[in-house]
Amino acid sequence: MQAFALPEFYMPYPARINPHMERSREHSMAWARQMGMLDSPKPGGGVVWDEAELARMDYALMCAYTHPDCDGPTLDLITDWYVWVFFFDDHFLEQFKYSRDLLGAKAYLDHLELFMTTDGQTPPEPDNPAEAGLKDLWERTVPAMSHGWRQRFITSTHNLMVESMWELDNIDRGRIANPIEYVQMRRRVGGAPWSANLVEYAVGAEIPDGLAGTRPMRVLSDTFSDAVHLRNDLFSYQREVQEEGENSNAVLVFERFFGCPTQEAAELVNDLLTSRLQQFENTTLIEVPALLAENTVPVHEQIGVAAYVKGLQDWQSGGHEWHARSSRYMNEGAASGPAVVLRGPTGLGTSAAVPMPSPARLGLRRRSQQQSHTPFQRVGHLPLPDLYMPYPIRTSPHLDAARRHAVGWARRMGMFDSVPGVEAGGLWDERRFIGFDFAHCAAMIHADASPEQLNLSSDWLAWGTYGDDYFPVVFGAPRDLVAAKLCNDRLSAFMPLEDAGTTPEPTNPIERGLEDLWRRTAGPMTMPARQQFRKAVEDMTESWLWELVNQAQHRVPDPVDYIEMRRKTFGSDMTMSLARLAHSDMVPAEIYQTRVMRELDTAAQDYACFTNDLFSYQKEIEFEGEVHNLVLVVENFLEVDRWKARDVVADLMTARMQQFEHIIANGLPALFDDFALDEQTRGILTRHADDLKEWMSGILEWHRKCARYTEAELRRSRIPGAPTGFSLLPTGLGTSAVRVGAGRLQG
Repeated sequence: MQAFALPEFYMPYPARINPHMERSREHSMAWARQMGMLDSPKPGGGVVWDEAELARMDYALMCAYTHPDCDGPTLDLITDWYVWVFFFDDHFLEQFKYSRDLLGAKAYLDHLELFMTTDGQTPPEPDNPAEAGLKDLWERTVPAMSHGWRQRFITSTHNLMVESMWELDNIDRGRIANPIEYVQMRRRVGGAPWSANLVEYAVGAEIPDGLAGTRPMRVLSDTFSDAVHLRNDLFSYQREVQEEGENSNAVLVFERFFGCPTQEAAELVNDLLTSRLQQFENTTLIEVPALLAENTVPVHEQIGVAAYVKGLQDWQSGGHEWHARSSRYMNEGAASGPAVVLRGPTGLGTSAAVPMPSPARLGLRRRSQQQSHTPFQRVGHLPLPDLYMPYPIRTSPHLDAARRHAVGWARRMGMFDSVPGVEAGGLWDERRFIGFDFAHCAAMIHADASPEQLNLSSDWLAWGTYGDDYFPVVFGAPRDLVAAKLCNDRLSAFMPLEDAGTTPEPTNPIERGLEDLWRRTAGPMTMPARQQFRKAVEDMTESWLWELVNQAQHRVPDPVDYIEMRRKTFGSDMTMSLARLAHSDMVPAEIYQTRVMRELDTAAQDYACFTNDLFSYQKEIEFEGEVHNLVLVVENFLEVDRWKARDVVADLMTARMQQFEHIIANGLPALFDDFALDEQTRGILTRHADDLKEWMSGILEWHRKCARYTEAELRRSRIPGAPTGFSLLPTGLGTSAVRVGAGRLQG
């Protein structure tokens, strides 16, 4: 019996099948035999695969569905890649996951990476079928692709191999990930970003290097990947969890986190799958055209981007159809009919060309739910549960002086002056600013700062909050997205990379404040550090535009997109960038790219971001008409009331804090040993973790003590004569306050 009844899936475009499937079936069987995959022994006897097993799994059918338009030789190569990746997964399972052989697994993966050579390198002789297959495929694939594509493909192949250690470590410890950790780690270990790279090869169109790192292209890859993995988790739950003892499966993760039955967990996973597919569509239709226009992308490259998007879409529908047919998965009753070639329209928006089945109605319900929120609802004060915080608070002795400095600085920058659309009294006034008490927050998150360093931290907090408040009032209310974009584009000019760089004349408090802060902060930085810092600031300010676009669409964000963008609107990425800059020449850059450091940072970021969302719920929902609050996002996604949503957010905070503690207790020591780090580097990374502890505890305490979230303050701040619920309260620390470790820049 199946572990649960498969839910109705949202899939608005039909699957099609490549006419060259049969030749690829024959080719891939012969290739697997030649590589030694059909007689590779298991440690306990037998073989990993035999011919009958490979035929039953039918990867040629999968590739014919997921790449319906490529020619025969291309389909052969793509199919070989998938035979290799599934063999790698099963071989790794037999050799290392069952035996929990962590050391052997690491050595195996390290050697396998040697077969992804760059120009001038020679690979070693292969010792097993996985190495033989990778060597052959690499030599057949990379000559046709650009250097940029090769680097992206090396990264995604590295991730799907090396991050298998995360799964193995969790199995060894009997640990099940929290939902946020699971989604972002599953992208790396699950291989769908790798599949997206192969889509570029299959459609014969690469993403231009200048666009590959932009938010729209990144979101296309991420939403594609999440949907592929969530769908796979639904079909593979029975095999992976019940038969093989794996614990890296979204259905299991949701079961444990929400404490619900398997069937209910499966429905929640399917809801998230639907939401991610609709985020893909929204990005394609809203953000990608704007990206192409903004960058004046040539027509032939626009056509290539369109082919890539269509290729990802084909992969979704074809991958679903293959899962419904393959013997590898639990799929009773899932297949809709015989495998046939379907003709007719297949692009985004063409689902109306076919009858609308129940799953399509499911998608319309989810989309309508996202866009039917009523703003300025009277929600009242939201009492909060006890929030888990294991770390103490320290406060700088220079707090009183920093408070005096902060008011004078804000006044000089013009933050109490009138702004367009708010002519009476300005965005802030001195009384309100004193109540925000950014210096108190800075004094707790930067307790060891000198007086000058603490002033700088306080000013960055004020500037980030003011900017994030300025954009929705000046540009959001009139829906003037063009003016918002022009304003944001000017900000980079106030962060010159050269010491003698000139800046324009500031025209508003955001520009004036940034010019002053950049001069005071960037002076002691090296050029690479300045570039990194400026990129972090730009990421934060660009996230303000993302919020405005959602507001203009009247759209409650997709949960995953919200959490990942929330780190930017809160200024978290800039925070972490600055915390590292003081030691940028002492700690190898690759260390900060490891899973341990990445997960340590994002766990802390999420705890702080969710703290603000809980405390600012009434302010943002009732008084500002906002849609960017995790409590609201959870209400919308789970279809629950604010009380249940509040508890889910608090549980997520606890889970992220417990993950943070787990990494410090287990991940950091292992990282130190794996990279044989010296005592100085170990000390720097340990101090970084300690700084994050104080960052989280200080932000929580600031929210508890700050008067700005009380209902009395909310009502005092409402503009006379403004619409019900409208106020001028900031949405930043709140939404974009940043901790600036300026003192770390000078050691």
